[in-house]
Parts: sequence; C-alpha cells; structure tokens
Amino acid sequence: MSQSLVSVIVPTFNRSDCLAAAIGSALTQSHRNIEVLVCDDGSTDATPALVESLQRDDQRVRCLSQGNRGVSSARNVGIRHARGDFIAFLDSDDSWMPWKLEAQLAGLAQFPDAGMIWSDMQAVGLDKQIIDPKHLRTFYSAYRWFKAEQLFSEARAVSSFLKPTPDALRDATVRYGEIFSQMIMGNLVHTSTVLLRRERLQAVGEFSESMRTGEDFDFHLRTCRAGPVAFLDAASIRYQCGRADRLTRADLSWQIGRNFLNTIEPVISADRARISLPDWMIARSRASGHYWVGECALSAGDHRQAVVHLATSLRLHPWQGRTALLLAGALAPPSATHILRNGWRHLKRVLRPVRN
Repeated sequence: MSQSLVSVIVPTFNRSDCLAAAIGSALTQSHRNIEVLVCDDGSTDATPALVESLQRDDQRVRCLSQGNRGVSSARNVGIRHARGDFIAFLDSDDSWMPWKLEAQLAGLAQFPDAGMIWSDMQAVGLDKQIIDPKHLRTFYSAYRWFKAEQLFSEARAVSSFLKPTPDALRDATVRYGEIFSQMIMGNLVHTSTVLLRRERLQAVGEFSESMRTGEDFDFHLRTCRAGPVAFLDAASIRYQCGRADRLTRADLSWQIGRNFLNTIEPVISADRARISLPDWMIARSRASGHYWVGECALSAGDHRQAVVHLATSLRLHPWQGRTALLLAGALAPPSATHILRNGWRHLKRVLRPVRN
C-alpha cells in the first residue's frame, strides 16, 4: 500500500485564486505516488493557464476539461480517467494536511474490508485563520444522533501502526464499522476527506449527474451501503468557509433539501429490512427533510409547496413547534407570514432552538 498509486480528483470552476493551494497540498503529500486530475468544468477565469503551468512544473498533474456541467459531472470525468488503486477527492478551495494520504492508506491496511476512509476537517476562514479545529460534527448535524460506539465496532490508535507518527496524529484513532443504517439520518462523510479503494468505487458507481447540489450524500450513502468503512478521527483537511460560491449558500438550500429527500426515500422503501433503526428515527429523518424543503419554499414565496412539505413533516413528527408556526404562516396571508417569521426569529434569539 505504501507504493500504491492514488488518483486525486479535483473538480473546479473559476477558482484560480485558490486552486494552486489545493493542488499544492496534494503534490506535497508524504505519500508521493499520486496523480492529480484537475477536472475543469468550463472555467472562464485564469484556471486553464494556471493548470497548464502546474502541469509543466510537475508531470503528476493532468488537466481534463469540459463545458460547464456541474461538480458531479466533473468528478465523474476524473473517475473515468483515474488510473490509481485508490481514489481521493479534493475540492478546489480546500487543502490537505501533508500526512493525509499516508495516514489513510495505513488505516485502510489495518481494516482490509473497509472500502473507504474519511476524516474530520479543520474549518478556516478566508484569512486562513482556524475557525473550528474539528468541524465535522458541527457541519453534519446527523452526528448528534450517535455516539462513536454506535457508529463503529473497532478502533485502533494511529500511533500503533504509523511509524513515525506525525505529531497531529499521536492521540488519533482509526475507527471501523458498518454505518449504512446511521447514514439514513443524514450525511456523516465530507467528500474532500475521502479515500476510496478502487474496488469499492467500482461497486458504487459514479456521482449522480441529475443532482447539481447535494450529490455528495447520495454517493456516500451508496458507498456505505456497499460495505464497511473506516474513519480517521483527526482533521486531515482545511475546509474553506465563507466563499460566495459555496454550495452551502442559503439560495441553494432548497435544492439540497429536495435532493436529501430524493436520496433517502427510495432507499428506505427498498432497504427497510437492512436499516437497523427504529421506525420513529426514520420518521424523524424524513420529517427533518420535509421541514427543510418546506422552510425553503416558504422563504422563496412558494406557499403551496411549503404547506405540502411542512404538513408532511408534522404528520411524521407532530411535536415540532417551529414547523407548526411556519405551517400557520404558509396558510396565512403574506403580511401575516412576515409577522410570524419575524416573531419566530425573535424567539430563537431568546430561547434555545428546538431541534426537529
């Protein structure tokens, strides 16, 4: 494994201001046997010239260009051209710690059945200052449902198998388990932290190009459905916060929420016997998705869709104060809706928010 080729797939669109740092963090990995596939999704800025320059400086960089078709399509282009035994994903505004690939390869060697390993992440601002040293459990709210022992069946100290051990990993562990059921509650995996065995990727297939946002959850859920996975409990990437083109922008939240429902509903229907969660938890996950879409619809002024989704959320999980309030707003005249929403925002400032 220490000599295995790792294909690093970097989708990008008009991010010439940060792309060099992302690629540089891959090229300076302690695991040297890599290829970096930069998948340019129709950039109109200086990206093509930048990548051409990086290719001249390091033959491990390859550029794959296409018209603008979205991040899923760009990643899939990289997957089709990848030659490595392992495949990693790196968003073009993130960057890796220098030991990331070496530590994850060593972790997978400890758990041969694990088809994928991911990690925690460090959140940094536009000024590169650390906002949150371990951001994964904050960013992905599904973690609130589970303790580590409910996700993983085994754990091994990184210091027991990675010699020498980087200082940042002296107290770190690699955990192993089957988390398909738990992923029904929401995503637990961040794409820029992922390293996949080629065999697992072949079993899972590509990213869904019908989803231009929220596509990560669908892919990672299928990855976890295909077998056990591993988790490096340390921040192996710097996750860039605050960019205007982030897919977590509020104006894209409606699409992400709909894709969340489009991901879990058919899986629950087809695989209920495999999902080791009680009915009430599954109902809560579905209720949360419908609340998400309903709130976004109401914010966008689509009262009909808001009523449908908020009412469905309440049917699945009746005891939701904020959902009931928003449903009342969706059923009321627009002027009353404005008053109700402002009232709810005020209550959230003085009371602890109630989670769905």
